[in-house]
Amino acid sequence: MWTYHPDLLARPVPRYTSYPTAAQFTDQVGAAAMAEQLDQLPADAALSLYLHIPYCHDICWYCGCNTGAANRGQRLSAYVEALEREIALVAARLAGRGRVSRIAFGGGSPNSLPLVDFVRLLQQVTLCFEAYDARISVELDPRRLDSQWIDAMGIMGVDRVNLGIQTFTPAVQTRIGRIQPLDMVERAVEGFRRLDVAVGFDLMYGLPGQSSDDLAATLDAAIRLKPARIALFGYAHMPRLLPRQRQIDAEALPDLPTRFAMAAQGHDQLVAAGYRAIGFDHFALPDDSLALAARAGGLHRNFQGFTDDPADVLIGLGASAISQFPGLLAQNEKAAGAYRQRIAAGQLAASRGVARTAEDRDRGHIIEALLCRGEASPGSLPIPDLSRFESLGLIRRQDDRLVLAPQARPYARTIAAAFDAYLQAEEQRFSNAV
Repeated sequence: MWTYHPDLLARPVPRYTSYPTAAQFTDQVGAAAMAEQLDQLPADAALSLYLHIPYCHDICWYCGCNTGAANRGQRLSAYVEALEREIALVAARLAGRGRVSRIAFGGGSPNSLPLVDFVRLLQQVTLCFEAYDARISVELDPRRLDSQWIDAMGIMGVDRVNLGIQTFTPAVQTRIGRIQPLDMVERAVEGFRRLDVAVGFDLMYGLPGQSSDDLAATLDAAIRLKPARIALFGYAHMPRLLPRQRQIDAEALPDLPTRFAMAAQGHDQLVAAGYRAIGFDHFALPDDSLALAARAGGLHRNFQGFTDDPADVLIGLGASAISQFPGLLAQNEKAAGAYRQRIAAGQLAASRGVARTAEDRDRGHIIEALLCRGEASPGSLPIPDLSRFESLGLIRRQDDRLVLAPQARPYARTIAAAFDAYLQAEEQRFSNAV
């Protein structure tokens, strides 16, 4: 049973998909630093790839992703050509070094592209990186899925797809600009299941006009469809940073106590249905690889959220994609036009980032361990003041370890933030922990 402590949730905190976070990126770190990391990559290094497609046919009002309207064919084809060139450029720089085990397509919506262009990109990345045995995952918009796309996922050897759903309640869908009938998702799930492609769902609580009954009904429908994984995110309303969110009626948003109750309700409902709670906002069936990794202590966190991917190196391809190395975080040009110009000039697209110090890596390991495994050993790092969390029974010290209590799950990000040396008290670019 979770206990509501509003003072612990009032301060916005990062989601810690990296440390340092993107808030510390500067334009003093870019293509040269990225080139150096690629040149130093060991021949046998485990390597994952992420390809960003920054387009959607329909722009949802809640969305915080780097995405624009896929309303001009020429714009899409120019982007695909640039991405093909970047794939070849990075692969040539590696000259066969690194072993690719994962390929992920995200966005935006990869299925905003014509299917033939998606197939081109997958073939290009497979050939250039010799990634013939890599596990492939794709983010998909169910509103733009047809039988050809579904069949192609099976033919192309895609292992897992993730469907952006958010809510099945029609009235709430209208308030967020995403109309998506339940039967549309049902047909997609049936098609992927027939092809033995694993399915995940993205769902949300804290949406405008959303009640606890609405959330319960959405979760009931999801449980009936039985996706292998479910991510249940709290909607982050930040219209100052995300102008498209100004279309959402802020007066209709649930307040913080209601959001907390919704997060607890979602956790309890999914766990009661047989899902394992993973980290603070993911759930997986017991035989899914994410649940197995969590049970074995092999859960990790990167820009795609919680993952069972053990690779230390993730190369991001496409506009705004972020690459992750032990000593560097580097982000490509955010604007698609500037990204295309860099690639056309034969340059790496990284334009901002941060070099990771030894202390950054130590702090990052502690934050990841707390979020992924619920415990961490601070080692030689000074332990911050955790007395408030200890007095509430949310964390305890055991030998040289800090161990989170089960009821600390909604406060995990807040506790982890105590180890963030960069976080400012007045920081407003992050979301609340629930």
